Amino acid sequence: MFLLARIEHNLLYHFAKRVRWKQIRFYSKKRAIILGIETSCDDTGCAIINTDGKILGEALNSQHLVHLNHGGIIPTIAQGLHRRNIENVVNEAMSAANLAFEDIDAIATTVKPGLPLSLLIGMKYGKHLCRKYKKPFIPIHHMEAHALTARLYDKTIEFPFLVLLISGGHCLVAIAQKLDKFLLLGESVDDAPGEAFDKMARRMKLKNLPEYSQLSGGQAIELAASKADNPLAYKFTIPLKHYKNCNFSFSGIKNQLKLQLIKEERMKEVAADGVIPGVNNMCAGFQIVITRHICHRVQRGMEYAELKGLIPPDKKTLVVSGGVACNNFISKGLQIVCDELEYKMVRPPPKLCTDNGVMIAWNGVERWKENIGIYTDFEDIEIEKSSPLGESLIEDVEKSGISCNWVKLTKLNFPQ
Repeated sequence: MFLLARIEHNLLYHFAKRVRWKQIRFYSKKRAIILGIETSCDDTGCAIINTDGKILGEALNSQHLVHLNHGGIIPTIAQGLHRRNIENVVNEAMSAANLAFEDIDAIATTVKPGLPLSLLIGMKYGKHLCRKYKKPFIPIHHMEAHALTARLYDKTIEFPFLVLLISGGHCLVAIAQKLDKFLLLGESVDDAPGEAFDKMARRMKLKNLPEYSQLSGGQAIELAASKADNPLAYKFTIPLKHYKNCNFSFSGIKNQLKLQLIKEERMKEVAADGVIPGVNNMCAGFQIVITRHICHRVQRGMEYAELKGLIPPDKKTLVVSGGVACNNFISKGLQIVCDELEYKMVRPPPKLCTDNGVMIAWNGVERWKENIGIYTDFEDIEIEKSSPLGESLIEDVEKSGISCNWVKLTKLNFPQ
């Protein structure tokens, strides 16, 4: 009986060691070269970065014009284009870096969140390279990568810091406490801002005007808004103004625009493929209310962080990233809030705000240096369509009942 018990104990011990090994991170060297692959939505990206933060090579294939002609992203088409282009994109980045795969120390790949069909292509190809060249695999959370890319651009950013991610798929404000620890203060309860821009640009038929035909919805609305002669001609109500949380909502703003647009089209007898005469002013009003809404939620996040002592006074930094962060009008509004509340605002260059391989490779570098989330046994790692960012403090923000004296955005050159 004792012998059997002893044998059973040894078997369990060795089994436990095997199970733990699947979770043990690959022990890293001090210096390394990381390859990153991004296919979470409609861009196929790859980049190679070393642990000194130097971008050795990068490549990107955009599907923008294809999906623009289809009126939105079609997942099956996106997957097919990823499948067609991923090998060429990776090889182009490797050629730019003048490296062989044997020179790469690990391969980082987006596995969550995103379009499942798109994520699958990147994950499968990343794993294929890891098997073929016997490299460890680093699974990457897309939003964490966006949040941390600013640390490649600005090496002075230290944890903890406040981060705002605004894109076509996400909208959230959080505190980055550590490389792999985030505190979520607020998120969108319906649409993302980039989605709102794209859908409303299509509804306003901006694509039918030659100057906007090749632009994304957000770019088209920003350009049209810059030409407005009466930016307050159309009235919009700021959503969630009386909710004492940091959540976002853009569906109501979209409905406000659609109702006013339908009214204008009828009054002006606009043709089915025509554009209303006041489209520039309508775009300006839409952009203004979105900017005010985002600024309000971020300001409450700043005041909550101060109330709870979550960000030291000498580390008050707001990182803004995601595709909508490229909007200069929104950025100026956020800068005004930062100046008023004594925050430093960091917005990476536009090409690092949108989806790209650099942000994935850089997140891999940061994980390599901290020895976090590096796997040599990676077959069980799967994609995830949705994945929350960190620990949610959304309820606690609301319970805190913070009433804000909203920062005036007068420097944006429109009446308050």
